[in-house]
Amino acid sequence: MHLLGPIPHQAFHKLSTRCGPLVYFFIGSIPCVLASSPEMAKEILKTNENNFLNRPKAANLHYLTYGSSDFATVPYGPHWKFMKKLCMTELLGGRVLDQLRPIRREETKRFLRLMMKKAEAREEVNVGEELMRLTNNTITRMTLGQRCSDNEDEAGEVRKMVKDLIQLGSKFNLSDTIWFCKNLDLQGFRKKLKNARDRYDVLMERIMKEHEDERKKKKKEMGDYKDETVKDMLDILLDIFEDENAEMRLTRENIKAFIMYFHMIPFGSGRRSCPGATLALQFVPTTLAAIIQCFELKVGGNGGSETVDMEEGPGLTIPRAHSLVCKPVPTLRPLPPI
Repeated sequence: MHLLGPIPHQAFHKLSTRCGPLVYFFIGSIPCVLASSPEMAKEILKTNENNFLNRPKAANLHYLTYGSSDFATVPYGPHWKFMKKLCMTELLGGRVLDQLRPIRREETKRFLRLMMKKAEAREEVNVGEELMRLTNNTITRMTLGQRCSDNEDEAGEVRKMVKDLIQLGSKFNLSDTIWFCKNLDLQGFRKKLKNARDRYDVLMERIMKEHEDERKKKKKEMGDYKDETVKDMLDILLDIFEDENAEMRLTRENIKAFIMYFHMIPFGSGRRSCPGATLALQFVPTTLAAIIQCFELKVGGNGGSETVDMEEGPGLTIPRAHSLVCKPVPTLRPLPPI
């Protein structure tokens, strides 16, 4: 374990260059297989996929996701298949993503206006921080029907909470790898995990209660008329939660864990790859193209000659070690419609 260091994928790369594309080793008492070539990845993710469908149980993620009640970490089986079907047909299918496109367009415009304001004032922008704000606002509007930045005090709390959840979910926990540490809390995670999940739970219960009250109000006003308004993802999940004839019943924990998963889990590959890839492939290239079309980003002061620091940081999705801070210079006026 001491050879892995703070950024495991770099250590795994060094191990594969020394030992080859398929390496069997132990981390503590857990047997592991490292596949680091396209051919070996195909063997595991396609040819022998059935043997690798279950995610390894990570104590921190298991607790944060209400005992693996989410889609990403739940064991492969009927519940996972139902959630996969739900994702592809109801939550992240083409029809729903098309209905929610105006949200993505509005939030991208907000982001570009902010960049233009900073450019006109000749101020620097923490690009990573603003892109995270854009992502959070887009995801929370699509999933919960509200922006997380409408109330700046609450927005700061939400951003901190999401950051804490991501960091705790990706932390190395000795109890996952050393069998005699299973029931010990040598790293002091229990209190931090409980605090983070309790904060998330309070927030989600409040939002779910607001949605449920609004649904009851609409039902009372509309009677038997069908509600044709575009639903956010939480409303879709609540429809299934309330449907007694649903193929499989969802619990409140399933819903809360599923919403959390949108913030935390990377794509992966194979049958258990993230169904959110379709959303990301619509949203990310469009946002990047808009930035490139509208601005030139200068680093290192007015001259813009400083090299961009590409050092990697630890985390589930390989974040930057240091934020990208630069000055945006407009190349288009006014902003084009998107």
